[in-house]
Amino acid sequence: MFISPDDFRIKAETFDPTKIENIVRIACGVFYLPHVAGKFIGLGVLNPAIVKFFAAAGLSPPEAWVYLAAAAEFSVAVALTLGICTRFAALGSVALMAVAVYSLQVVKGFGWTWNTGGYEYPVFWGICSLAVAVHAWKAWLGARKQVVEAGGRTVRMAPAE
Repeated sequence: MFISPDDFRIKAETFDPTKIENIVRIACGVFYLPHVAGKFIGLGVLNPAIVKFFAAAGLSPPEAWVYLAAAAEFSVAVALTLGICTRFAALGSVALMAVAVYSLQVVKGFGWTWNTGGYEYPVFWGICSLAVAVHAWKAWLGARKQVVEAGGRTVRMAPAE
């Protein structure tokens, strides 16, 4: 099955700090939280500077896009941090960072340095998210291969993420 109830289980091994993939996955998730919070100046009150940026990027109506971005970022943050549906959440993170880079390019033009609001940070974040996605999909495909090799019998295996 492409997605299963096991994808939604929080497992202790997904928080093992001796596994680098867990550290990178959690960092990719937790780092979204300040970005979600930065979209608001109060409970549900949008940050005018963020709305202005979204408008300048051509996202119309900008308020709706800010709420959508905040919801997507929060969802990805929770999923990656807790190790829930990691292979899908990481791909979502890659997509979010691609949109962020595109938006920065539209609004500011080429800029690679952080002190000018460049996009090296979202590029790096997107690459890390891609690495998390590749690892999660590879683990999932490996687990599926083991089931097929076991003659289709359901066998308990190592975690797929």
